[in-house]
Amino acid sequence: MKVDLNKFKNRTVNVCGRTLYRESSILVPLVERADGYSLLFEVRSENLTQQPSEICFPGGRIENLEENVKAAVRETSEELLIPGNTIEVSGELDTLVTPFSTLIYPFIGILHNYKDTYNTDEVKEIFYVPVSYLMEAEPLCHYIDIEMKPGEDFPYEMIQEGRNYPWAKGRYPVYFYTYGDRIIWGITARITYNFIEVLKHL
Repeated sequence: MKVDLNKFKNRTVNVCGRTLYRESSILVPLVERADGYSLLFEVRSENLTQQPSEICFPGGRIENLEENVKAAVRETSEELLIPGNTIEVSGELDTLVTPFSTLIYPFIGILHNYKDTYNTDEVKEIFYVPVSYLMEAEPLCHYIDIEMKPGEDFPYEMIQEGRNYPWAKGRYPVYFYTYGDRIIWGITARITYNFIEVLKHL
């Protein structure tokens, strides 16, 4: 069989096994205030079934055939009750691949003429953290150990050493920022950290 390797020259690189992941887009919202730009954070409604009362950025699942950036704008518009055309998307951060089968595409956006509105069905409250504070803050970083755990129907007979196979282990970093009585942690803190690191090195 002949193989045309020229097909690989202009191929767009993707995430291997992408269809196996849940995909979400989020927006890291910047709002210009008296002391300069701040990041806007949401506190999720207590009535939500998933992660109630946790701190997050606006965002959510990407709908079928929807562009990643449009999903981030749509979700932000719905959660903050603002027109999509008041959101100025400035760029994209690094894609986050989680060990629990989720791909997250973070975008940076400026909210123009924002009046602190939000959808109370999804958001309990909002708060701001100055970018200048985050540039100086050193987040805590702790690690979660990740181990491979094959299912009972795994074909151990097809691999060397069978059930005694020495599976690789991993470490997943979990960041923590504190601001007053707020604790920003988990994926939200990791995306915040990525934003600050990119900003520092631009």
